[in-house]
Order: sequence, then C-alpha cells, then structure tokens
Amino acid sequence: MELNKGQEEAIKHEEGPMLVLAGPGSGKTFVITERTRFLIDKCKIPEDEILVITFTKAAANEMKERFVEITKERTKVNYGTFHGVFFSILKHAFNYNASNIIREDVKKQFFKEVINKYKLEYEDEKEIMTSIQSEISLVKSHKIDLDNYYSINCANEVFRAIYDDYENKLRSNRLIDFDDMMIMTYDLFVKKEKYLSLWQDKFKYILIDEFQDINLIQYEIIKMLAKPENNIFIVGDDDQSIYRFRGAKPEIMKQFVKDYPESKTTLLDMNYRSNASIVEASLKLVKNNNERFSKKIYPIKNNRNNIDIQTFDSLALQNKSIVEKIRRYSGQGLMMSNIAILVRTNTGHHNLLYALLEYNIPFIMKDAMPNIYEHWIALDIRAYINIAMGDHSRSNYLRVINKPKRYISRDCFDSVSVDLEEIKKYYEEKNWMIERLDTLEYDLKQIKKMSPFAAITYIRRGIDYESYLQEYASMRKIKYDELIEVLDELQESSKSFATIMEWFEHIENYKKELADQKKKVKDLDAVSIITMHGSKGLEFEVVFIADANEDIIPHKKAMLDADIEEERRLFYVAITRAKEYLHIYNSKERYNKELKPSRFIKEIL
Repeated sequence: MELNKGQEEAIKHEEGPMLVLAGPGSGKTFVITERTRFLIDKCKIPEDEILVITFTKAAANEMKERFVEITKERTKVNYGTFHGVFFSILKHAFNYNASNIIREDVKKQFFKEVINKYKLEYEDEKEIMTSIQSEISLVKSHKIDLDNYYSINCANEVFRAIYDDYENKLRSNRLIDFDDMMIMTYDLFVKKEKYLSLWQDKFKYILIDEFQDINLIQYEIIKMLAKPENNIFIVGDDDQSIYRFRGAKPEIMKQFVKDYPESKTTLLDMNYRSNASIVEASLKLVKNNNERFSKKIYPIKNNRNNIDIQTFDSLALQNKSIVEKIRRYSGQGLMMSNIAILVRTNTGHHNLLYALLEYNIPFIMKDAMPNIYEHWIALDIRAYINIAMGDHSRSNYLRVINKPKRYISRDCFDSVSVDLEEIKKYYEEKNWMIERLDTLEYDLKQIKKMSPFAAITYIRRGIDYESYLQEYASMRKIKYDELIEVLDELQESSKSFATIMEWFEHIENYKKELADQKKKVKDLDAVSIITMHGSKGLEFEVVFIADANEDIIPHKKAMLDADIEEERRLFYVAITRAKEYLHIYNSKERYNKELKPSRFIKEIL
C-alpha cells in the first residue's frame, strides 16, 4: 500500500515524542502496526521493549493479530490495555494474581448487602447499584476527598459509609478493583523509584491508540513510564473524544504538546472510509467546537451521495420511513449487516423496535436496550390495571398501595389475595383511612371501563401517580423529566389498542418477539442498532441517525459549553460511521410534545 504523507511521517518517526492526529477512517491501526514493524526492522529495537496500549482487550488483540498476520511470525511486542499493563506492574510489586481482582458477582453481592444494610429506597435494584458503583469509581479515580464530595444517589453520610465499607471489604480480602490498579500504579511509581526504573528499562518505546480517551492519572503514569527518553507515540482524534463522563478530556492532547515542546505532530488527513459529501458535512459540524486542533481532512472517495435530512410530522412516520428505506436497500442487494441505526441513548426506542419486528427486519442491539414494559414504572402501571381488572394478588397491592402515599401499612396485607373490605376493617377506627380506601376503590372501578391510553392518563393524573414520581426523583436525586419520559413512551405504546386485554396481549407478544429475535440474529444477516457512544470505531455502508432533535442530541442534560462541545463530537462520531449513505431524521413531535430539529443539522448544511 502506498503511504500518504501523514502516514509516512508517523510510521518512520524514530525517537522522541510524537502526536499523530488521526481523523475518522484514516488508517490509524495500519499506522500503529507499520510503525511497530519499522521500529523492529529498521531501527533494530528488540520486540519486547515495545509497548502498544489501547483501551479495550478486543482492540489490543485485533492489533496484535494484525501485526502477526503481516509479519507471519509470533511476536514478543507487548500489546495490552491500560488496566492490563497496570496489573502486570502490580503483580510484580505485590505478588498479585487474578484471584486478587474482585469478581463482578462478588461485587454485585456486596452492593446488594449494602443496599439492605443502609435501607436505601429504590425501585430498580440494578440502577441503584450501578449508580453507586459509578460514584465510587469517580471518587477513587479522580482522588476526590470524600469530605468534599456530595453524592447524587443518597445522603452524603450514607455514601461515605458505603464507600468505607467497600474499601474495607477490598483491603480485608486483599482484593483490588480496576480503579485501584490505576491509583496503586501511580502511587507505586511516585513513591518507589526502583520499580519505576525497572519498568522504564523494560518499555523503551510506548505507542498509545485512542489517546483522546485517556484520563489524567493514566496520562501521568505514562509520562513517568516514558522517561527519560520520552519515546512516546500517541495516536488519537480530539474530535472523537466522547467519554468526558469517564474522565477523558480532549484538552489532554493539547497538554501533550505543552508537556513535550520538542514533540513532532503529524496529521492523518486522508479519509479512506466516507464519500466526499459525508467528510465535508462532518468537518462543517466539528469546526464549531473551540477546544480542538484545527485540521483539514480530504476524502479519498470523490463520489457524492446527498445526505438525506428529513423532518417528519411524528415519531411513527420517522420510524416507518427508516423501515421502508431499509427494505429498499435490502431489495437492492445490500446486506443488512451493512446498515446501522444510531441513537443517542439506549432508552426510548420501543416504537422503532416494534416497527422493525412488524416488518420482519432482523436486528442486533449492540448496547443493552431495555424492554419498556419491564421498567419498574411500567410494572407499577400494570399493577394498578391488574387490580382494576380483578387480579387482587398481594404482590400487586404491595407494589402500588403507597404510590402516591396513602400511608397504608404493608402489615395489613397478610393473605395471598387482598379483599379491600378486610383492609377497611383493619382501619375501622380511622375514618380518614377508610376515605382513602374508598377513593382507591372508586379509582379502580373507573380504570376498569377505560382504554389503556385513558387508564394510564387516569393513573397519572386522577390517582396522581406523577406526584409519587416527583417525590421519588427528589429522594433519589434523579431527573423527574426522565421518569416522565418513560411514562410518556409507555402511554404512546398503548394508543392504538382499544382494550386493556389487547394491550396486555401486545406486551406479551412483544416480549416473546424480542426474545426470539435475540436467539435468531446469531445466524442472521441483521441491521445494527447502536448508541452513538457504542458506534465509535465501527463503519457501515448505510447509517440512519434517528431522533436528531434538540434535547435528544444535544441531550437536555448538556448545559455548559463543554457539554455542548462533547455532544457535537458525539454527533461527529455518528456521522463519520457512514461510508456511502447517511440519513439524519427527526420528528416534529414525540409523545404529544413539540420538538425542534437538532441545532447540529443546521451546522452541517
């Protein structure tokens, strides 16, 4: 393969620090592989003195396989992830082995016990456990003083107690987690010069892929490791830095140039992936960011296909158009696996998935996209409707009896089947409680007569379930709007069903079809449905960007300039996944709420 100027400069760089700015589809894996070969063949560097780091085990294995494929022989080059490298260092320093890394099932069990110990209130156990673990990871990896940290998931004193319990469990069992690997390596190098010197002698040349995803502690460790020769070769694209929530910052790439004023910089400016229309649109978009290296990217493909940007009157019409276009591409002979639908988050896509199922379009969900009907809010709504329809099981009542608060004790539900008259006897000396039970009884009779859409409206506003959600959001320090969106999506799904039984039948069929779909796709040619974050590093002939609306992309949580720049980078990543055909769709309304097209659409026109 003939090298372009940027590739040649990068591959044939010999000593000292170098920054390689690698735009989308610019052949960065090829550059890292060829540079490794150049160091070995031309510079006569021993293979085991070369360290190649990337962020996932799959990427590290792929790079190693590609190198072996080219050289046709086994290699002693060190390929690994940051965590893999750090653990190797800790193994030698502290005699650790794999049994010292806390297993996920052990961690899960510990957090289950913690939730019960501190009597945390929650509706979704998985969500509360994941949230608290993420908070602990944030505090540890950023070395935040606990006294200056304010939890977003529970009371501060409770969070500090949970944090201490977790740390004590790790230390008492001689266990470490992934954050510890990073922090302990950093502390080891700072405090024990002999260990640092040992690893500096081992790794004389360091190559890092996806450098834009690095966090500050990882960067500090690499800087120490690369001394004194500073043979540090970093490859990345600040425009594709989309993991700020994990501590990655695009400004670290700019800091690299300041920390190494003698460093050389080259740009891989040829895009081998996308046609000219897509490359030009992506550059128009991303140049609106201030915190970036200015760069010009040239498409190798000079052909043009107009980018299909459309606004639909409704979400249903948007999804219908996606389905019709996919069927058309398939009819023209394009494999389904060459098509992707990219979404901003992994929630809110019931209608899209149902449209695909309805037209028998096979799909793979690369990220876990939950079934809306299995969300705890959906289970609450269904419990109310179940009771109204005559299912008086204890579990239904326990689920919703105090949503909103009626101050009815769980102790009075002591039988498998509930009789409200018996509950009234329990409270016979408290007239106000009898009144509440009478109101509930009246509400349930009303729901029984209604269509599912009307029933959900009644539960939301007549019974005032929304006030419960508001209280829950406040207690859990989460966005009330996000809970309302779940309700909105659930209600929208019920709109086309005349009776409760029809809707319930749809729910069961949808669950079964989703399960069947997951089994089938292993052997099928299927469309990929992926979040924008999950799409990084992938490419497809055809890309649909769904729901390109304000408050979705950029997300409504993006308030600061830095947040908007991150969202723009995310949209840039989404656009640049497309090789030939790009469709960007939005709708005028969603769940009876008016929407505007994403501001990013104007920026690419």
